[in-house]
Amino acid sequence: MSKLQCAVIGTGYLGKFHADKYAALPECELAAIVDVNPEAASAMASKHGCRGLTDYRELLGKVDAVSIAVPTSLHFEVARDFLAAGSHVLVEKPITTTVEEADELIRLAREKNRVLMVGHLERFNPAILALEGALDQPSFIESTRLAPFKPRATDVSVVLDLMIHDIDIILDIVDAPITHIEASGASVLTGDTDIANARLTFGNGCVANVTASRISLKSERKMRLFQKDAYLSVDFQNRVLASHRRGEGEMFPGVPEILSEESRFESGDALLEEIRHFVDCAIHGRTPRVPGEAGRRALAAAEEISALLRSA
Repeated sequence: MSKLQCAVIGTGYLGKFHADKYAALPECELAAIVDVNPEAASAMASKHGCRGLTDYRELLGKVDAVSIAVPTSLHFEVARDFLAAGSHVLVEKPITTTVEEADELIRLAREKNRVLMVGHLERFNPAILALEGALDQPSFIESTRLAPFKPRATDVSVVLDLMIHDIDIILDIVDAPITHIEASGASVLTGDTDIANARLTFGNGCVANVTASRISLKSERKMRLFQKDAYLSVDFQNRVLASHRRGEGEMFPGVPEILSEESRFESGDALLEEIRHFVDCAIHGRTPRVPGEAGRRALAAAEEISALLRSA
């Protein structure tokens, strides 16, 4: 079978890694790299022995699949053009800047029968993959995502930059409509929200408390889930899944024993697994782990949180 002709649009922080992963997959041929900066495009193209372009439109109709790693404000335009031209699309999160734009991409992907996948990378973290088999209708979820300040990605708020990762995971886990949102936050180093907290209430009674900061002195990415007779903890950063469950015996008279178990996972390469999954879906016509609909769902919640923060 001939190799899938692939391209990467945008060679910023993430785009460079996307290019490396495509080049490493035997079922792919990295045909081109695009960046508005000719020097950046040329440097990455030379590294991988492919074409370096400054205008993505030169590739329309000429590649099978693309990764889009341009600024968020350009996601819709670039993804729309490639889907319309018949390419499979992996677009970095957030899927677009508005729900209406996301709806148009989803419609176009269906019309063209093409894969539209959103790059919510944490979905490929081995700790979260292992969590799936341990879940049983959590009633309360708490997530914390902290990071030191970096100039990168300050074109969007911390909600769209960091919190949206946890929003996506929580919405996938709970799988029920949001009935109420409360949010608070503050702008400290940028003109947009740098630290935020949101409380999501779902139709099935589950409540999620979500905190994200890009002005922390430490890095932390954790999620805690409470369900009947069990407490589960996920450390995304260190790839650790811990479970504490109610046992049959007693710790003290009248107090049930707690059975604890911890699983640690090797470092791995989540981005490589994400792109491998995207390529597999493109070749075999499968629905991706994070389809456009999931990206749209996370964006809708993030938009509502952002609106509450702006009105506070």
